[in-house]
Amino acid sequence: MLIESVANVISGRTVVVTGHTGFKGSWLALWLHKLGAKVTGLGLSPDQGEHNLFERAGVASACRSVILDIRDREAVAAILREVRPSVVFHLAAQPLVQRSYEDPIATFATNVMGTAHVLEAARNLDSVEAVVCVTTDKVYENKEWHWPYRESETLGGRDPYSASKSAAEMIARPYMSVLPSQGSCRIATARGGNVIGGGDWSEARIVPDIVRAVRDGGPITLRYPGATRPWQHVLELCFGYLVLAKCLLNGRPGLGKEPKRFVDGWNFGPDAELEISVGSLVRHMLEVIDKPEHPVEMQKSTLHESTYLRLDSSKARAELGWRPLLDLRTTMAWTAEWYRGYLADPRCARALVENQIEEYLRLCQGLTE
Repeated sequence: MLIESVANVISGRTVVVTGHTGFKGSWLALWLHKLGAKVTGLGLSPDQGEHNLFERAGVASACRSVILDIRDREAVAAILREVRPSVVFHLAAQPLVQRSYEDPIATFATNVMGTAHVLEAARNLDSVEAVVCVTTDKVYENKEWHWPYRESETLGGRDPYSASKSAAEMIARPYMSVLPSQGSCRIATARGGNVIGGGDWSEARIVPDIVRAVRDGGPITLRYPGATRPWQHVLELCFGYLVLAKCLLNGRPGLGKEPKRFVDGWNFGPDAELEISVGSLVRHMLEVIDKPEHPVEMQKSTLHESTYLRLDSSKARAELGWRPLLDLRTTMAWTAEWYRGYLADPRCARALVENQIEEYLRLCQGLTE
């Protein structure tokens, strides 16, 4: 089975996760710990206030946690030399579109040069076999198509965040091909959709905004209710990253595909039913939490926002064996259940994460290698 193959390849390996103090990084670090990896996390101190998932879920107890800024090239290189990882998952980023308008220079410095620092440090170590460099669905030059983007589409980005992530993809390309490494470092990029799930408390993100509004009794404020996005649960993306790392390390022996075959860019998007508008997402979420009449307000914004954005993940399905496992109802229910449990007792954050990982692993049993 695919998940057993992933576990067998990852277990016992020394792994670095950059951005381990963030939302996705916390989920990934805990899953890697469960798989038996020796995890070191690199990242900034969490900035989501008292409710941040990293601290509430005790992620530091599941890994060696190193607080540093990936804009510091020497610090990144020094810790990787010390740890000598076999695998690097690069998630550290300035991930917020609105913040990228407020501070584009910091966004470019983190997402562009920070990525270069991590990749350069990795290629200079003979221990590193695989790097999964996480970007986003927003790396594509958005032409407002109704059909999904494939990995071969033109990269681009009008807003600072999208441009910085597209640039990170461009930086990864020479590291994939023409820049020699000390060992057999294989690099791939992972382009995921709009991630949702329990434990995200970021500013100006729709699910945390819904949770805060319902909790505090205020209205939900929408800026672009008609914008269509590929929404997916955080575990769907983390599973994609793990499967990609496994293929970079071990290939797919049963299909005769060597690890180097997977050095490329990969889309990890949801099924079509999860490619819905912001307004539809809000309605579904409010129905799941039994608050269908909660007030929603519209707010004008001068910031650029694309209307349509969809991902074609057929390559990952065919070549990696990965596919999304959660339908719309389950994605919303798991997200709502996590926040409901957490707000009832914040001490349960770690258990809520681990329970949902266990549920997801049961769904994975139907996937063959």
